[in-house]
Amino acid sequence: MNEHCAGEDPGWLVVDAMNVIGSRPTGWWRNRPGAIRDLVDKLRRYAEQTGAVTVVIDGRPLPDLPEEGHGPLEVRYARRKGRNAADDRIVELLEERRRPARVVTADADLRERVEALGATTVGPGQLLRELDRLPDSGA
Repeated sequence: MNEHCAGEDPGWLVVDAMNVIGSRPTGWWRNRPGAIRDLVDKLRRYAEQTGAVTVVIDGRPLPDLPEEGHGPLEVRYARRKGRNAADDRIVELLEERRRPARVVTADADLRERVEALGATTVGPGQLLRELDRLPDSGA
């Protein structure tokens, strides 16, 4: 299970949240905080099965979703506003931790930047298919 994103050694999965959320026209733009919470909930359950997952979110921290560990899932926010803020935060995390990582994004510039640091990349569709296979949380 989870072979596309996790592989035999899942390592560290880093998710570009808004890139993943924006990859499906679900109406997320009408309730951005709700879409973020939904993705975070799914990623938490995914992390329980696969190991270390960090999600990086653009914008201000949501009051009920602070920047910290949430069980097996780590939540991080972009440190500044503007274009590529979350991308820059992802690159900072990779540079700080210097450990094998797989980054989920469709952003060509971010792919190039993280691959230069030795990370591999996965498109949002692959991760979303894995998340779709998770059992409902019952919430």
